[in-house]
Amino acid sequence: MTEVAAEIVVTGRVQGVGYRAWARSNANGLGLRGLVRNRADGSVQALVAGPEERIAAFAQACRAGPTEAKVDRVERKPATLDDIPNGDRVEIAPDA
Repeated sequence: MTEVAAEIVVTGRVQGVGYRAWARSNANGLGLRGLVRNRADGSVQALVAGPEERIAAFAQACRAGPTEAKVDRVERKPATLDDIPNGDRVEIAPDA
């Protein structure tokens, strides 16, 4: 399978509700690799790599999030594989 990379930015009530841990668990369940972190503007950013169909499934799942979240918007942008940290899982990274 060909690996692609994407940046997914989720806005709404997504900080302080377990969104990063939820996103990490979902991404790892799909076999993606990369990172998820809070951003200073209140959004959550995921930089992930894996097969296109798995990234698409992850982006779709991000529209719901954990129970306490209220997602307003999910924006997906292309990224390069150089943007993705080495490793074989998605980890929670320090805030950006």
